[in-house]
Amino acid sequence: MSCSRMENKILGYVDGHLKESERLEMEKHLAACAACNLRVNEFRAVTGLLDELPVIEPSEAFDLRVRARVAAEPAKQSWWAWFAPSPRVVFAASMLLLATVWLGSRPPESSLSAADIDKINQNMQVLENYDVISDFAPLSELPQPVQNDDDSDANQTQKM
Repeated sequence: MSCSRMENKILGYVDGHLKESERLEMEKHLAACAACNLRVNEFRAVTGLLDELPVIEPSEAFDLRVRARVAAEPAKQSWWAWFAPSPRVVFAASMLLLATVWLGSRPPESSLSAADIDKINQNMQVLENYDVISDFAPLSELPQPVQNDDDSDANQTQKM
């Protein structure tokens, strides 16, 4: 049996609260383990010292004072109390509702004029293909055009 498992049972053994099988197992371990036996003897010595102390009886009014202090404690509110309407919560909720209704009832504003909308509709094909037009990566992969000697001779004669 391991000492760490027995450490959890030492106080029960000293106080006499272990079952018969656990007590026998503990006594068997204590016969073989000097460290646990020393610990049990230390706990017995502490328990003996505590037993020698006088028992202090509370005063007659102690019970009354404790009950009065418990009664004076504020009662715990249930979590439903949070939902109780307070003036601030009601005001904030009503302002939020009012702002929502006001923003929802406004007509949608169009910053574009009718001429701008017509221009957009005319150029819709260009706008639909804007992503293709704006991406020139495929064009950069094409080889550079090669100039023919005939073209360069014609260019030189035209310059003269």
